[in-house]
Amino acid sequence: MHGNAYKEHIVQPLGDNYLVQDRYRIDLPQDEIPTHWYNILADLPEPLPPPVDPDNGKRLEVLKQVIPSEPLRLEFSTERFIKIPEEVLERYPQVGRPTPLVRAKRFEEYLNAPVKIYLKMEGYTYTGSHKINSALAWVYYALKDNARFVTTETGAGQWGSAVALAAALFKIKAHIFMVRASYFAKPLRRYLMEMYGAEVHPSPSDLTDFGRKLLSENPNHPGSLGIAITESAEYSLKHGGKYVVGSVINTDILFKTIAGLEAKKQLELIGEDPDVMIGVVGGGSNWGGAFYPFIGDELRSGKVRRRYIAVGAIEVPKVTKGVYKYDDPDTGKVLPQLKMYTIGADFVPPPIYAGGLRYHAVAPTLSYLMSKGWVEGRDYDQETVFKMAQIFAQVEGYVPAPETAHVLPVVKEIADEARRTGERHTILISFSGHGLLDLSNYADVLGFSK
Repeated sequence: MHGNAYKEHIVQPLGDNYLVQDRYRIDLPQDEIPTHWYNILADLPEPLPPPVDPDNGKRLEVLKQVIPSEPLRLEFSTERFIKIPEEVLERYPQVGRPTPLVRAKRFEEYLNAPVKIYLKMEGYTYTGSHKINSALAWVYYALKDNARFVTTETGAGQWGSAVALAAALFKIKAHIFMVRASYFAKPLRRYLMEMYGAEVHPSPSDLTDFGRKLLSENPNHPGSLGIAITESAEYSLKHGGKYVVGSVINTDILFKTIAGLEAKKQLELIGEDPDVMIGVVGGGSNWGGAFYPFIGDELRSGKVRRRYIAVGAIEVPKVTKGVYKYDDPDTGKVLPQLKMYTIGADFVPPPIYAGGLRYHAVAPTLSYLMSKGWVEGRDYDQETVFKMAQIFAQVEGYVPAPETAHVLPVVKEIADEARRTGERHTILISFSGHGLLDLSNYADVLGFSK
């Protein structure tokens, strides 16, 4: 430790715990991992707009066949807390939970503003992102339904990696349909999935009718998450598997709230109450998993007092230019329509390196919160984001995932405003993943020598 800025101070005892301030890292012991997930549907002021089936029930029937039965039931539950199965709970420590809460003091010094910044470090899990939090639950429930294998889609590869690891831990096969642009741009993510024993297919692929149709029209199709979702569902339906959903639907977000529930405990330990919460949005599960336990408390109180910000990529501007309406969650129109902010299921995004942000819509629950004005949207371009990521890496030592790095420009904007006004802010960020498998992508944009 060097100097007073690095000292840890125990301020006062709190029973068996201690209230601590000025610490870089706040850890929970493994026996304090939350035992229940949180369900925001219990605290919305009105029912969420339900899914609709424009095909007279055909899509709902597909959904019932391909989705594990218990997650499908939970999708419509309004029970506030859902008990985590013991088989899932015992595997959370095995994959790196609880994750630490880290104070970004060097970044605060760089910003030179009256702000405190706390990072919920989901990149500390074994697969390097928040995605494993729900992957374990999905695979467990698929096994309970006697699935022969599991399928899913992945963009940047974080979700695919998580499903691959969860499948390995539960001893079941995984087939991952990876967006074709990411399949070739992010080979290390693909190698990680294969290391865990998964089979990874570039999407569109020649394994499904829908994929073959798209490839016949364009052999160099870059793919999209909407296409990969359709392929995953079709492959499961035809071969006896179960499709596990990596984002968007409320059940997946519910499974991921273990991160937000941990963060609440950690902030209580140090007596902090953030007034700004910022997270990146691919489909919405990172954002919801981190912040639904907080905004749920506020909804129950009748007043949302904090500032909540959802951040996306300007190349896929769903959080700033999306329209709140019913739309298809998948390009092949296999699954029921959901009401959400969307730029269209047929949207084919450019092959940006932040592949996890290429989905065309925002989760229905998060879309609802945005429609009420409780959550703000921001979008940033790739070059701006990557430059901020490099600065962050140089001052904090941690390389964020390209997706995660999208939060950094808005943090700078808040800090700049705080410096002008003198208003103090405490910020909580869902730091959704590390970028150690994305360094070649950073090199391409930032011009590193090769």
